[in-house]
Amino acid sequence: MKRSEFRFFDHQRVRWAEVDMQKIVFNGHYLMYFDTAVGGYWRALALPYHDTMQALGGDLYVRKATLEYLASARYDEQLAVGMRCARIGNSSIIFQAAVFRGEQCLVHGELVYVFADPSTQTSQPVPAALREVLNNFEAGQPVFEVHCGTWATLGAASRAVRQAVFVEEQGMAGDLMVDEADEDAVHAVAFNHFGVPVGAGRLMQRSRGLAQVGRLASLGSLRGARLGKALLQRLMQVARERGDAAVMLQAQTSSTGFYERHGFVNEGAVFVAAGVPHQTMRRAL
Repeated sequence: MKRSEFRFFDHQRVRWAEVDMQKIVFNGHYLMYFDTAVGGYWRALALPYHDTMQALGGDLYVRKATLEYLASARYDEQLAVGMRCARIGNSSIIFQAAVFRGEQCLVHGELVYVFADPSTQTSQPVPAALREVLNNFEAGQPVFEVHCGTWATLGAASRAVRQAVFVEEQGMAGDLMVDEADEDAVHAVAFNHFGVPVGAGRLMQRSRGLAQVGRLASLGSLRGARLGKALLQRLMQVARERGDAAVMLQAQTSSTGFYERHGFVNEGAVFVAAGVPHQTMRRAL
């Protein structure tokens, strides 16, 4: 196995509890590394696993798992676990996986899943929509689309994301999720392969030449799928195209690192809004 054979990697670090008396990772833990990487793979597909399986009317069950050991990982080493969908049969999906330390393959293996009815665990054909998204991802095609529009066209989808993130996850009041600024704002919503809204944000006109990004959020189960990056870049593109010279935002302090990586800098003191500490940030376009 070579790293170049994989499009997706889940980066993990060897923990103390995973090392045995030989001072190497105990052999069984590599299956846990693979399983963790499978979760990351679904995240990269922009598919919330449980909701997706429920919508498809089935679930995936492991039929067989094989491992081949070439070398050992040790405590505190950083590993890259490659995962790829190698083949889709009638009811089975075969994933190939490998654990790399740098360019060296330490362990590789294969996971065979069967798509089945969860009530009877009897196999059924892999749905065409699932087959398509897996093949598209491995072919390098995007797994979500960002749509821009008005509140009239994207309001329902945007509200669904806000409800999941701000109300259900963060415990904010539901009546704060929509305000009068929504009517005049440009809205961006990320939809996955199944048409489910998985991220959203809006762009307002703060003043002449100054835009403001707000309500930027992605579903918690999909953080790390680069939804936030895609939404932010799309909104900044809209601001740039309409002639704005700069864009500002009011970020939750737990998210300032994300915005700093995209060129935003802090402006002013931390303040509290909706019971959450916020930081004003700005960047030139």
